[in-house]
Amino acid sequence: MVLGASTLMSYSTYAQEEESAEVYLEEYTDEFQENFFEGLKQKGIQNYDRAIDLFLKCKQLEPANSVVDYELAKSYLLDKKYIQAQQYAIEALLSEPTDYWYLDNLLTILDKQGSPWASIKQQVPYRNNKLRENMALSFFKMKKYEEALAVLKEVDNGPLTSELTQKINDSLQKSIPKPATTIAERPVADKNDAVTILRTQIEELLSQGDYKGMLAVSKEALDSYPLQPYFYFAYGTALNNTGDSNKAIEVLESGLDYLLDEGPLESNIFRELSKAYNKIGNTQKANEYLNKINSGL
Repeated sequence: MVLGASTLMSYSTYAQEEESAEVYLEEYTDEFQENFFEGLKQKGIQNYDRAIDLFLKCKQLEPANSVVDYELAKSYLLDKKYIQAQQYAIEALLSEPTDYWYLDNLLTILDKQGSPWASIKQQVPYRNNKLRENMALSFFKMKKYEEALAVLKEVDNGPLTSELTQKINDSLQKSIPKPATTIAERPVADKNDAVTILRTQIEELLSQGDYKGMLAVSKEALDSYPLQPYFYFAYGTALNNTGDSNKAIEVLESGLDYLLDEGPLESNIFRELSKAYNKIGNTQKANEYLNKINSGL
């Protein structure tokens, strides 16, 4: 996301820089800030009609603000008003074609309606390679493996393309027993070394409570390795501790989709999600995630 005077705060692709909402909103009027933050609060406690009204007021104040379009799309989606949700989701994506979250939200809205993504293909800049890459990632997360493979055929070759193709093929063939040597034979040593280095760096920042530093490192890590669930946990935790609990929830819940099995990382994500939902005033969801840790679900 290219930041400018009309940008509210960063709901950007992983590679771009993010600061807390409070810093981004300094240049905005009190009316805009009050409506936007109250809208986030109302959405968080599932009062979607009220949230939509507030975001529409923000839209009047900042007509070209893609983050407001995104929040309207999210709120309409949660309120099961899919036509309106799709309209604003497309507007947001047209403003920021390389933004993963904008595209993922649009694909979720289409899925809820039972509409194929091809129905909106002509309305979005599909030739953008990053958009296609994000689409493949989103389809993989949604377990739409055939659709993901079809999109990957149109993506320029790169490390992510190869790794994602392998993971999709593994998922499609998971019912077929594989020799124990299959994974060991894959040429991934260099990637694993880089992942280990980044993870060690993040864990050190986490132990020091340096969430600002952790935000930058985890964001870069997630951009480079978007199939690694630990980096979703790290980025979500950093967001949650630097004033952006709403975005933290989105990132952390996406990380759950990439977990292969239960374990300490899943519990840590549940715990951070509980904290984030508490911060936005949704105690019901906070308790749900806390109960998942306690019950071992």
